[in-house]
Formats: sequence, C-alpha cells, structure tokens
Amino acid sequence: MIEITIRTDKKGICNGLIINGHAGYDEYGKDIICAAVSVLVINTINSIETFTDDKFTVRNDEETGTIELNMISDISRESRLLIDSLLLGLQGIEEQYGGQYIKFS
Repeated sequence: MIEITIRTDKKGICNGLIINGHAGYDEYGKDIICAAVSVLVINTINSIETFTDDKFTVRNDEETGTIELNMISDISRESRLLIDSLLLGLQGIEEQYGGQYIKFS
C-alpha cells in the first residue's frame, strides 16, 4: 500500500510530504497505481524546480518506494498550486481504486 503523509506549517499550508510504499495492485513494472503516483509526484517536483525559485529537498528510495519532499524556503503561490494539484490527483487515485492500494495518513 502507498501511504501519503502531508506536512503542514502553522498556517495549514502543505510544506512537505512523504509518499511511502508500493500499491501492490499488480506486479512490479505493471502496477498502474504506482506508475500514476510516480508520474504525479515526479512531475510536481520537476515543475517546482523549473517554474519557481523555491528551495526544497527531495529524498527517494526506489526499493521502499519512498519519496520525501520538504520545502525549505517560503512557499510561493505557484508551488502551493502545484502541490495542491498533486494532492488532488492523489486523492482522485485513492477515490478511484480504494484505500487498500493508496491512503492518506
């Protein structure tokens, strides 16, 4: 199962997230849920890096299926929108495929 942990600041703005695990929907290399989550997360990270001046760290481990994003600067409007869009996409996957494959914790 993919578990998503959202970190927020004092104002309730998402300033980091941890995505951990594998969905187990299908075998490695054919798992459409893992693929969808990976595409959304990697595209968001690349978009923040390309389209904003915000500073962040990323830690990933393919074996465990962990990607951790931590914003280390003030979060621009653009990054907030990109992260909100990511969360919307992840929630859509959870609604479509159910909590046995992906869930927010």
